[in-house]
Amino acid sequence: MSTDSSILYPYQKRYLQDASRFKAGMMARQIGKTFTTTLEAVIDVLEAEAAGRIAKWTILSVSRDRALDAMDSGVKVHLRAFAQAFEALDVPFAADELAHVVKLPGGSYIRAIASKPSTARGMSDNLILDEFAHHQDNRAIWTALFPVISKPNLKLRVISTPNGRGDKFYELMTAPDSLFSRHVVTIADAVADGLPRNIEELRRGIADPVAWAQEFECQFIDSASAWLPFELIDGCEAEDLPDDLPAAAPVFVGVDFAARGDLTVIAVLKRVGDVLWLVDLVEMREAKFSEQLAALAQVFNTHRVMAAALDQTGMGEMPVQEAQRAHGQSRVHGVLFSAAAKMEMATALKEAMEDRRLRLPAGNPALRSDLHAVRRVAGPTGIPRLVAERDENGHADRFWALALAVTAARTGGESHYAYQSVPLRAGGRFGRGAW
Repeated sequence: MSTDSSILYPYQKRYLQDASRFKAGMMARQIGKTFTTTLEAVIDVLEAEAAGRIAKWTILSVSRDRALDAMDSGVKVHLRAFAQAFEALDVPFAADELAHVVKLPGGSYIRAIASKPSTARGMSDNLILDEFAHHQDNRAIWTALFPVISKPNLKLRVISTPNGRGDKFYELMTAPDSLFSRHVVTIADAVADGLPRNIEELRRGIADPVAWAQEFECQFIDSASAWLPFELIDGCEAEDLPDDLPAAAPVFVGVDFAARGDLTVIAVLKRVGDVLWLVDLVEMREAKFSEQLAALAQVFNTHRVMAAALDQTGMGEMPVQEAQRAHGQSRVHGVLFSAAAKMEMATALKEAMEDRRLRLPAGNPALRSDLHAVRRVAGPTGIPRLVAERDENGHADRFWALALAVTAARTGGESHYAYQSVPLRAGGRFGRGAW
């Protein structure tokens, strides 16, 4: 099937002309990777129709909106360019999912659905994994889908920008014995091939070296994925708690509440000079609120608590009010976990660790895992946000309890995002190192 290749840049032509059964493309943002990959699927179904065969393609996208965009801005555009008649349908695919489908007269089709492990099963199509590094739980999706293309005539296409180290896309692009034909196209590569973009303008506009390296230079950077790299955690660990920490030293507390499933965690930091020592980490699972409040009361009775920051989001409303009644509103502050509040607290924690003003006990793998579990990702609008996968150990609960405790140490518990109204400090946010 011939196509007008004048609309394609050389890097797109190279990718399109690669007929390998397994093909992966790691490409910078907004350089046409979905456009090119959907063109390959369209050419394949048109060739099948012309030969009296049926070809089937399924696009697994990171969300329903992305699936629809792949169809509207990719598949349908190409079919219209070839003057090919087709029928566009939205059909139920699973209990809570909708498939966007274009069907050709001979029975061939291309469809796009939101990616989940459950949606990856039960089909026998050529597959496109669009922005695969950003699919939630992409390892489980991979396990579910790979048997789908076990038939030797089926093809698999994986395209994405990177999203840090450690996920399945990272493995596909770096494994030395990979089955995949791999293509890497940075923004510099695309511009060198004629794409009209101002690289310096883009760099200055994004104003974030980590995001630039990931989104435009296609680099796998641990700090782009893990908010706290292991190297940073290692530098804050101490083999033993000093014996001479003053009993009357001021203490700051952070509490991440949970009703079921996740952990309730109480982090207790003692300040000696300008260093915060993690002297206790109380962990409770499936505990009643009365039990959680009793554990918090024990901390107040044991230590000289100056301030405590408690998660007041959702189910935290009641225990925060009870803690304030028991220990005083001047010491206990509730914090609402908005995206901005989470970024503020996580930044406070990271800066304390970078400045070596936080000491953690060595030999605690659960704590290390939680601290490394929170990832920095680009949201749909490009604004960074923090996420963590939920597993059998919780939902990064130790991370957030510790971040709350550090916030209490910096601000006396009075975060901008406290439930009660509090005056903002000069400049609108607490300053680095303001203990």
